[in-house]
Amino acid sequence: MLNRLGGQPESYDKKPNEPWTVFRSKYRFGRTLGAGTYGVVREADSPTGKVAIKIILKKNVKGNEQMVYDELEMLQRLHHPNIVKFVDWFESRDKYYIVTQLATGGELFDRICEQGKFTEKDASQTIRQVLDAVNYLHKNNVVHRDLKPENLLYISRDLDSELVLADFGIAKMLDRKGEVLTTMAGSFGYAAPEVMLKQGHGKPVDMWSMGVITYTLLCGYSPFRSESLQELIDECSSGRIVFHERYWKDVSQDAKDFILGLLQPKPERRWTSEEALRHPWLSGENATDHNLLPEIKAYMAKARLRRGIEMVKLANRIQALKIQEEDPEDTDFGDDSFSSHQTDLSTDKKALSKTIKGAIFREVVFAKVREMKQQQDTQKVKEEAEKEAKRRTFQ
Repeated sequence: MLNRLGGQPESYDKKPNEPWTVFRSKYRFGRTLGAGTYGVVREADSPTGKVAIKIILKKNVKGNEQMVYDELEMLQRLHHPNIVKFVDWFESRDKYYIVTQLATGGELFDRICEQGKFTEKDASQTIRQVLDAVNYLHKNNVVHRDLKPENLLYISRDLDSELVLADFGIAKMLDRKGEVLTTMAGSFGYAAPEVMLKQGHGKPVDMWSMGVITYTLLCGYSPFRSESLQELIDECSSGRIVFHERYWKDVSQDAKDFILGLLQPKPERRWTSEEALRHPWLSGENATDHNLLPEIKAYMAKARLRRGIEMVKLANRIQALKIQEEDPEDTDFGDDSFSSHQTDLSTDKKALSKTIKGAIFREVVFAKVREMKQQQDTQKVKEEAEKEAKRRTFQ
């Protein structure tokens, strides 16, 4: 709950009584997981295990502190098995620290690629888990606004691990029924038409993103592939969703109907989370046993190059944040996996980019090698099948 006088969470008053040294003694920082406009997210060891800590520079949110308090209030209110859990928070003289559960089981698509088989039926149950979390958010008047595969994580490496929704950095809690949000939000390719057109938006934007995620999960590519913003807006606004025969012939009609109910350009016609949860496809009864793994692996091979480029941006963003710190000698933004502590920014950036670009090149080569190996394995299976067919013909 918020402190009515200052807008801070009720727990705010308790925090100044806990010495900064006590907070820092609880957590030992590890690698950097991500970086944004206001700060970074780092892995850390805590008395109860590994956690994720979002570190926000106060100078970057000056005048917009309420944004931090809103995120804190929201995270403390949310309690659902498919939503990442809030752990703790603290503030120092120049930073806010938000501690949450760390999901160590990997992203959704990465985890799928490690399996021997992933069917349409498996996909329907995976989407149901995510939709349960979205429905819980919407019932509590929260709009996530950045649903995408990268924000769907497994808590652990266990086979029965829960899939959780993470990254509430741009989520919003609606104060009243019918409230409209106007700020740009979401990720390219997953944002709803009304967001890109700046028409005002609400809960339906999450349902659009769910439609894009479901489509991609079932065929290995996005329903919208334009690379410029205007072309993407035109494509999303047309209402034309194509199910290409080559990739969709073995996917059930139920799955296609489910997607069409979500990818409605007009938000008022788009299914709500409750309506979507009632759809028969999520029961898995009519979903096929068609293996989706080859398509998903092909999708991930292409995604690796994009991730490499993002790594370069991430490294440079971390470096810029380190320069903004008031005490760069004892930095919270340093990351040994990207660079050592250096003082010359220009030299550091060049070294940083060179290292990351080398990593990208290696990843692209490895991806190509894996692709060639997969093609060779496929060809081998085909040749063996042909030999077996010939042998049976002559028997």
